[in-house]
Amino acid sequence: MEKVLLYLENLLKKNDCIVVATSGGPDSMCLLHLLCELKDKLSLKLIVAHVNHKLRRESEEEALFVSEVCLENNLIYEYMEILEYNDDNLENDARIKRYEFLAKLVKKYHAKYLMTAHHGDDLMETILMRLTRGSSLKGYSGFKKELKEENYTIIRPLITETKKDIETYMNIHNYKYYIDKSNFSEKYTRNRYRMHVLPFLKKEDSKVHHKFLKFSEELMEANTFIESYVKELISKISDKNGIKIDELIKLDKFLLKKVVEYTLSQIYIDDLFLINDKHTNLIIGLIKSDKSNNKVNLPNNWQAIKSYNYYKIVKINKEDDYEYILEDKLILPNHMVIKKVKEKDGKSNYVIRLNSKDIKLPIIVRSRLIGDKMEVKNLGGTKKIKDIYIDEKIPLEKRKEIPIVTDSNNTILWLPGVKKSKFDVESNGIYDIILSYEEE
Repeated sequence: MEKVLLYLENLLKKNDCIVVATSGGPDSMCLLHLLCELKDKLSLKLIVAHVNHKLRRESEEEALFVSEVCLENNLIYEYMEILEYNDDNLENDARIKRYEFLAKLVKKYHAKYLMTAHHGDDLMETILMRLTRGSSLKGYSGFKKELKEENYTIIRPLITETKKDIETYMNIHNYKYYIDKSNFSEKYTRNRYRMHVLPFLKKEDSKVHHKFLKFSEELMEANTFIESYVKELISKISDKNGIKIDELIKLDKFLLKKVVEYTLSQIYIDDLFLINDKHTNLIIGLIKSDKSNNKVNLPNNWQAIKSYNYYKIVKINKEDDYEYILEDKLILPNHMVIKKVKEKDGKSNYVIRLNSKDIKLPIIVRSRLIGDKMEVKNLGGTKKIKDIYIDEKIPLEKRKEIPIVTDSNNTILWLPGVKKSKFDVESNGIYDIILSYEEE
């Protein structure tokens, strides 16, 4: 561990504040003990962050153990329990919650570094898993030793060491640690690589983890170079609506793929286990398709959208559905307002005049439903809302923002800003309700 200590001594400055992710296992306890060796010499402020996943009987005992180590070494102990998992992928959900907790602690203590105990074996497993699943150049490179975030840096000091190196260090110094028995279950993909593939590679070369680290660093350098070019390219073929598809399809096959991978990497950042080349290929197919409006669903409630001549990735808002009774004024989720007014020019689609005798009150404002239809003014027939949006060339991501105004019989009266129904009354007719759609 001399190299790790030397690296930390060269990296750290006096009075640095560090959040240390600490599970109680050999890896994280090794990292914590190494930092404690430097704590007094450099006057370090160490924040020990422990997450109880509540998945094993030993979890409570491990949490108590880590807290006792903190007490013995005069360290700040921060604790979180994960009481509920929302994602079908439990490992991914736990990871997201864990890093959210760590990021909050970094902000709370104004820490300069967040340190995790990922080691050389972890890097090998990650690279091998992504090679098997399919990924991007960035994904194949695994993870960085140093990753700069906006206000802090994630550091993985043990990346040059193997699991065996860590356990040897812990046993020589007689440091206590806990073993997570789930690490030996072949139910988990990572464990199968750990138990079967890595031993073979290490038998071929005991220092193979150094080769993987070099491979990782080479790929990262290549990816950084390509990304800088792609980023500049995107700035030239984009505007506020997204990336222009007519420009995208002119690109070389390799460049098009890199543009798509770059847009995905900006969403998923260091979470590339969720994304593989299947998603990339689906998005490329979306871009090249003849359909004017189409979408591809992505993990964690994101969508890749093709809207006429634009491509972008947008967040799916699960709270998009709504239904309100209109009284005098209503502020909508899109920050527009529908309100009753006494008088207003009714020529535009932003104003509608209604006769209360023609409809059933109260008036309802809601989000769009599948199969919605409206009798469009001056059309002489019914038309699907979806078709109206297509005819009006309304971008896919904008459609969900448009409110649907109905009466209490669910008869659609108005698509504010888009179309009026046959119930709109001319200015020389009989009406007692005027509605206006305007900015808040």
